[in-house]
Amino acid sequence: MSEFRMGGVHVPRRSRATGFLEVPGTPARMPFTVVAGAHDGPRVLITGGVHGGEYPGIEAALRLARELEPEKLRGTVAVISPVSLHAFHARQQYLVPDDGRNLNRQFPGKALGTVSERMAWTLMEVATRVDAWIDLHGGDIHEALVPFTIYSDVGDEAVVSASSALARVYGIENLIASASVKGGTYSASSAAGVPCILAEAGQVGRLDEDCVAIHLRGCRNVLRHLGCLEGTPDPVGAVRELRGFEWRFASASGCWYPSVQLGDEVEEGQPVGVVRDYFGRTMQECSAPATGVILFLVTSLAMNEGDPLLAVGVD
Repeated sequence: MSEFRMGGVHVPRRSRATGFLEVPGTPARMPFTVVAGAHDGPRVLITGGVHGGEYPGIEAALRLARELEPEKLRGTVAVISPVSLHAFHARQQYLVPDDGRNLNRQFPGKALGTVSERMAWTLMEVATRVDAWIDLHGGDIHEALVPFTIYSDVGDEAVVSASSALARVYGIENLIASASVKGGTYSASSAAGVPCILAEAGQVGRLDEDCVAIHLRGCRNVLRHLGCLEGTPDPVGAVRELRGFEWRFASASGCWYPSVQLGDEVEEGQPVGVVRDYFGRTMQECSAPATGVILFLVTSLAMNEGDPLLAVGVD
């Protein structure tokens, strides 16, 4: 195992380093912790806060970085959290404040692009030097969400198989194999030949300890599965395998009134809510885009044209 380098810092075996990964040509920077183990082993990247308001994943990454001990670790674990530091402090949902873009739609990024494109590019420079990537997410400040794990089922068969194994051992019941999100971390990582999962737990701007625990258990399970930590992964239950998401978006700005709840089973075409103007007139009658389970639901009354309203996980 050669020495790991992050943000200009060399991290030799049996050591820990912290610092900031600068994004060239921008004011953005990403706080990191790198823990290099006493023995050879895989290199693993763990990220939290690609979206700045998804707090359980951010906190789980920070706690994991503090608890890992070089003498008890094989390989190297690099933790970057919160990735979108400006969004975190601005309490900004979805978007990077510097350019108004959703970072998780910009991967693999551009070296000379906008701020979020350069952030994605910088993160991919790290991702292409590791053996596995765990990207921690959850419902943003205005989103309710049923926990799920997603990985790309497109690309090299060995990478898909390795990603599937990581997703299963993570231990969240709902499992989605899909490449449906263009510009997402897991699809870009898979295309680069690096197994990756995106794990979602947490919602509506809450630092929910139960959801922090879901992420911590999942990360520890993956590290044990890969041989970075001693022991076997904690037992996990059966998974519900879903083949993707179907989304419903707002066709007008106004007030959003959902008529379904998280976890509801819906039929395609079933009414799921309405968008009304400020005088109570219906602007959009919304129906379920597919038959399946409501995994994602926007909770805010305020709705902007083009924003997502909900997503259905499809069997």
